[in-house]
Amino acid sequence: MMTKKTSFQDNLIHFLISNAVPIIFIALSAVAIPISRFSPQYLVQEMLVRLARDSFLVLSLLIPIMAGMGLNFGMVLGAMAGEIGLILITDWNVVGIPGMLLAMIISTPLAIFLGWMCGVILNKAKGREMVTSFILGFFMNGVYQLIVLYGFGSVFPIKSPDLVLSRGFGIRNVTNLENIRKCLDNFIPLTIGGVSIPVATFLVIAVFCIFVVWFRKTKLGQDMRAVGQDMEVADSAGIPVERTRIISIVISTVLACYGQILFLQNIGTMNTYNSHEQAGMFAIAALLVGGASVTKATIPNVFLGVVLFHLMFVVSPMAGKYLIGEAQLGEYFRVFVSYGIIAIALVLHAWRRQRDKERARRALRGNA
Repeated sequence: MMTKKTSFQDNLIHFLISNAVPIIFIALSAVAIPISRFSPQYLVQEMLVRLARDSFLVLSLLIPIMAGMGLNFGMVLGAMAGEIGLILITDWNVVGIPGMLLAMIISTPLAIFLGWMCGVILNKAKGREMVTSFILGFFMNGVYQLIVLYGFGSVFPIKSPDLVLSRGFGIRNVTNLENIRKCLDNFIPLTIGGVSIPVATFLVIAVFCIFVVWFRKTKLGQDMRAVGQDMEVADSAGIPVERTRIISIVISTVLACYGQILFLQNIGTMNTYNSHEQAGMFAIAALLVGGASVTKATIPNVFLGVVLFHLMFVVSPMAGKYLIGEAQLGEYFRVFVSYGIIAIALVLHAWRRQRDKERARRALRGNA
């Protein structure tokens, strides 16, 4: 009886630790939703919009995790490539779905190059991939701003006066993407019970999910899983470890590029100099909120995380307003959540690894 009780307690503790972040967010949402006084129809509409807007970006993080490279903070490099493509198609005034596709075509070679560069650098920093990709994102953000602020209009000709600063070069702080705004979201219109559903965007996301499931079963996908589990064993088995890791980062960077384009076509405007920073941080936070860890992430983690993370984003300002009469508190809570949840998830991951080792040692003693 004592053994069964101890085993049950261990399993319960293990479950709570493994799912601590989603449980915390579900509890916070259960408290905040009634206080915010939003109607169910409004919340459903907001969650559908945000699922369509953010899911592709979050899904782009799965492949590097499978390859054992952790959370790819370097995904912002792909987002920068996508934004450069959007600036160019806005200048050329290519509208609708063709404009969005052209932006993807323009951005793909740049995203491949940036992903390759990121992968090569991360191979030099094995075991420290996350912090290295995080700092690399800061460095490339400076290069991006140099190109956009000084290169466009001087080195690269920009014809549209609405894009260029009054001095004749450099892009304005806000780029109007009216030419492709909601072009994919409204491609197959569907409204049920007053709730608008972006069918075409969800179809694209569904195709991406099928690709991820299929990719895991391919030879390259199996190689990435082997590398993620143990690089030395994979190398002994004849798998080109460094090449496989670079390919995983390249794929993630290209997919993040496409995800940023989908994200911005939904919004219709682009903060030229820092949209990519928010996309990377929020995508990683959403994935962790869904119950993913540094070493394991699944497609359900993506969708659960996007819903829970953005549900708190929607309800927290109004909950703060009705609770203490200050909506600004909810805004502060948003910033705390986006950064704090990453720190909490990393701490829990380290704690979980320690407990798993203890469980394994106890199991071995029990078998002995």
